[in-house]
Amino acid sequence: MPSSTPTAATPWAPLEPQAVARLLAAASVRWWLSGGVALDRWLGHPIRARENIDVSVVAADLRGLVGNLPEGFSAWVPGEDEIVPFADAPQEADLQPVLIRDDAQNAWVLQVNAEDGAPRAWVYKRDPRLTLPWDRAVLDIDGIPTGAPEVQLVWKALRPRAEDTTDKDAVLPSLTEDAVSFYETALLRIHPHSTWAIHVRSPFAPAKASWNRKKN
Repeated sequence: MPSSTPTAATPWAPLEPQAVARLLAAASVRWWLSGGVALDRWLGHPIRARENIDVSVVAADLRGLVGNLPEGFSAWVPGEDEIVPFADAPQEADLQPVLIRDDAQNAWVLQVNAEDGAPRAWVYKRDPRLTLPWDRAVLDIDGIPTGAPEVQLVWKALRPRAEDTTDKDAVLPSLTEDAVSFYETALLRIHPHSTWAIHVRSPFAPAKASWNRKKN
């Protein structure tokens, strides 16, 4: 048991992706880098400074991932009034985000998000109509499983902050045609009220949807 209980003031000391892979090496479940760090890794350089680092896992595999953390690291979840040990949280609860602490440093090093998935496909937790085969949803980038950029942008599209728009603007021009099609379809079907959807659904907007662009 850690010598002290973390609080909202516990600092972050996020691991690098290679260190995340070593930390989770003993887990036999599927996991992948997600969020902004996944975009940075796919693009090949940091878009902006990141305060933390995320991985995702299918909800059914969450306990398997946490249960294989090496000694010296502990898992915690936000409770109603405090942060509680993962092991003490109700099993039927939606346990996320799960925060991983380096107990010696008394610092958060990783955030684990629980997503949905089927044996053959990733499933968008907010709307199961949106799916993608696993080999497209999670990419192998230099040996580290990394969430596909179009998927990360869909997650950010619901209520995008200014920093999310910075991420989108850095990544979108480099996406493949298939990735752009997936992203734009998701905006129109799943998040039509997102501010990002304006340029997709309007033929008069500067950034037209792929289906409304003139072919060279």
